[in-house]
Amino acid sequence: MKKLYKSDTNKIFAGVIGGLGEYFEIDPVILRILFVLISATTGVLPGMLVYLVAIFIVPQKPTAQV
Repeated sequence: MKKLYKSDTNKIFAGVIGGLGEYFEIDPVILRILFVLISATTGVLPGMLVYLVAIFIVPQKPTAQV
């Protein structure tokens, strides 16, 4: 079963959108452009609130323990 994690390698701020891109196998650049367009048309505050909540809800990718 696939799980959603923040991306360690494909991140600009916190890795949330990079993690969504990895989960849905979509280029994260496309998701970032969509996020900016949706936030700009609906108002910046709702988009930022959703992103801030996602930062705290979406877990970090677990590291391999030796």
